[in-house]
Amino acid sequence: MPDTPGPAPRRLVFSDVDETLLSGKSLFDFLDFYFAGRHGAEGARHAAGTRHRIAALVAAGSPREVGNRAYYEAWRGERLDAVTDWGARWFRGRSGTPGFYVPAVRAALREHRNAGDHVVLVSGSLPAVVDPVAADVGARHVLCTRPEVRDGVLTGAVVGEPRIGEGKRRAVHDLAAGYPDISLSDCYGYGDHASDLPMLTEVGHPVVVGGSPDLLAQIPHARVLLGGGPL
Repeated sequence: MPDTPGPAPRRLVFSDVDETLLSGKSLFDFLDFYFAGRHGAEGARHAAGTRHRIAALVAAGSPREVGNRAYYEAWRGERLDAVTDWGARWFRGRSGTPGFYVPAVRAALREHRNAGDHVVLVSGSLPAVVDPVAADVGARHVLCTRPEVRDGVLTGAVVGEPRIGEGKRRAVHDLAAGYPDISLSDCYGYGDHASDLPMLTEVGHPVVVGGSPDLLAQIPHARVLLGGGPL
């Protein structure tokens, strides 16, 4: 989703998506939705097999970046226009259901926008999923993992690095370089998982959504957002 012109922001607010802004894992929900909906029983088996392979990688101790790449391999041969169209369908169907968003995080991002901050979504998920969410919450930028596309078809590879772990840190730095009047020490970050730590340690105001003990052990000064209302 491209940036839109407007007044210079006071701060940048970086937010993870899955299990931070959204209550569930959009990556896997959309995987099931797309392949079962578009390819029927064979597609459902493909999605289930992909889930199994990624779970095995995680169980073996592989970093999330490895699992993220394995996820995108499952999309090899799919047409970008179809994936984008089904992403819009997925969002229309899911966004109206109770519990789609984490209410406290959505409210907090709304408060940031009203204060003149620019919201940035940072996610390992794909544009077909993140772009509709970004438009709905008024995010100015999307920093997400981007599948490689050739002749309109996904190759199964990704462009650059996944927006997971250190990839999130670098994405934050690259974007912040375009805002020379803003210091990251004045910016906010929202995340729920240890893979968000590199992003959260780059900002002066980290917020741990859900109160992960692993995250709080690393950034004990972070604020905690458990739900129920904005900060």
